[in-house]
Formats: sequence, structure tokens, C-alpha cells
Amino acid sequence: MTSMFRTVMGPDFDRLHPELRRRFSVGLASGEACTGHGVMERIWHGPTFVKPFLVLGATRNILVPQAARNVPFKIENVPYTDTYGRETVSFVRTFDLPGRPRRFDAQMVLSPKGDRILDYLGTHQHLASELHFRAEADGSLLIRSGEHRFREGPVDVRVPELVGATAEVRESYDDQTGRFRVRVRVVNRYFGPLFGYQGSFEASYTDIRGCGVRPGLRPVREESRA
Repeated sequence: MTSMFRTVMGPDFDRLHPELRRRFSVGLASGEACTGHGVMERIWHGPTFVKPFLVLGATRNILVPQAARNVPFKIENVPYTDTYGRETVSFVRTFDLPGRPRRFDAQMVLSPKGDRILDYLGTHQHLASELHFRAEADGSLLIRSGEHRFREGPVDVRVPELVGATAEVRESYDDQTGRFRVRVRVVNRYFGPLFGYQGSFEASYTDIRGCGVRPGLRPVREESRA
């Protein structure tokens, strides 16, 4: 067995910086979970009309409705087996914003064919995005979202480009500071940049046999379709 990220990236995985290889080796096979603590130097959002959509998404722990600077945050990457027997790795980000913390939840699963990763967003996994991974020449990792689908009960429809968006995540490791750097941009084809953040963090690793999955980390509802 190997991590889902190595499975979808194949030989390209070995081009990543060694610290990124370890971080994206978290899974049931490695037996490790990864927790990052750091600071988001900037959380931003686009035009004013975007704000209501961010506020609505925040009710299900999708996106963050507040713009801010120098925000302490935590990211939890914990592997577990979901209700349907699939290996899942959490990407739960908690931002310690003024007034109240905000979460941005995602759970990643490997497709049945093992050729792609699906990113289920929010507390109820109503949104699913295909993710595409690529190692860059400098050893950093580029993740781009592909098709988005809305799933609820019998409904399974593609999200139209007019209301959907493409997410781009760049993650790298800074040898001088010993910190990971991350930059996220969410862009709509017609309306431009909608939301994003950038910052850095330090990572620590724990044995999942000892730490398990803390209460509240898993979604309220899990989607069976992959």
C-alpha cells in the first residue's frame, strides 16, 4: 500500500521536496497524521458581491467570509476509513479570526480507478471537486481543481462555470525557515478572483494508532459517490 497522493502522481511524486513527500505520504499505510500550526499572512476575497456567497458557504465550513491579515491557523491532515470503507484524509483548516474561529473543511478520497482524487467540501460533502496534482521544477506542489459536482440525495449535477470556480493551491517548503508555505487562489472564469489566502506553517507528525480521529473532525454527512 502507498499514499493516495503517490498513487495519483506516480513517478512525479519523487520530484517533490522531501518534506512535501513526507507530508503527502500521510495515510493508513504510513500510519501518520500531520498537523500544521502557522500564520496566514493574508486572507482576501474579491468584489463585494462575492461576500454573500462566502457567508453562505461558511455555514457549512466552506470558504472563509472575512478578509484579514496575520491570522493564526491550524491544518489537520488525518487519515481514516469512512462510512463506505474508503481511505480518507482530512484537510481541515481552522482560522483564528477576530470574533470567532472559522473552519474550511475538506476530505480527500481516491477514485475507484485510482486515477484521481476527489475533494469533498464542507460539513455535508454536498460539493465534490476533482483534483489534479503536479510537481514543479523547484520541488513544490501545484494542485488544481477540475470538475465540480453538487450531490444531494438523487441529485448529482455538474456545477455550471458561471457559478463555479477553479481553485489553485501551491505548497512548498522553505529550507531556511523550516516552514511550509501555502498559497490558495479561487477564481471564477467570468468574474475573476473570488477568494484566497497565503501563509506558512510548521508541521508535526503523530501515530494515528495513538491519536485517532478527534471528535468533530469528520463531516456530519458522508457522500457515497466517487
